[in-house]
Amino acid sequence: MANIKISQPANKEMAAKGVLNWPIWECEVSEFPWTYSERESCYILKGEIEVTTDVETVSIQPGDFVVFPQGLNCRWNVKAPVRKHYNFG
Repeated sequence: MANIKISQPANKEMAAKGVLNWPIWECEVSEFPWTYSERESCYILKGEIEVTTDVETVSIQPGDFVVFPQGLNCRWNVKAPVRKHYNFG
């Protein structure tokens, strides 16, 4: 199974992908299981999340660009309210 990828791309790269035009998703402090039926890319605007899989636990914070692979089973622990741009496919 592929791992979660986290990066901090340059503004130029973000603009080229049109990230700031992607839809917005928000979530309050919570914990829940999640399975990715397709690949998701997202850019974290605010919040703090810990995502746990069978092989790793990653911390995600504002400014992170995250790619979740298709088929990933994980558990989200939202430690501070989240606001993110997201895109599937």
